[in-house]
Amino acid sequence: MKLQWAETLREGINAFANAVGNTLVDAFHYLALFAIGAAIVWSAVAAFLAMTATGHASIDDVLLLFIYLELGAMVGIYFKTNHMPVRFLIYVAMTALTRMLISDVQAHHQPGMGEVLGSGAILLLALATLIVRYASAKYPSGPAGERGDR
Repeated sequence: MKLQWAETLREGINAFANAVGNTLVDAFHYLALFAIGAAIVWSAVAAFLAMTATGHASIDDVLLLFIYLELGAMVGIYFKTNHMPVRFLIYVAMTALTRMLISDVQAHHQPGMGEVLGSGAILLLALATLIVRYASAKYPSGPAGERGDR
């Protein structure tokens, strides 16, 4: 014979534990997102102030600001959708490689094999972006109402 009150108590404890656990996970999630966003803003402001202190901005500085912009957009999209936009990570990598290539050519004044390899890496990342975009359009990850497509 089953004791109904014990089963009801167990279900109540499970529901309470789930509610508390979900609340703690959500709180950590939002706290981490705000901390990451604040760190990005702080870094971007520090880089901008360093540029204004020197009185000019190099192409490296501008590309660094674009990296901060892409990271901030990534955090914003993740905050709104709870999905990590992989394409933005690829864009950040492409911008970082471009920044590295420009710095290397400015420092050495002649291209070498490193620039060819860096350019090849950017090409591979561009192809990866194409594949990710095609795959997400052709094989969406969730039901039509949850995908956010137009």
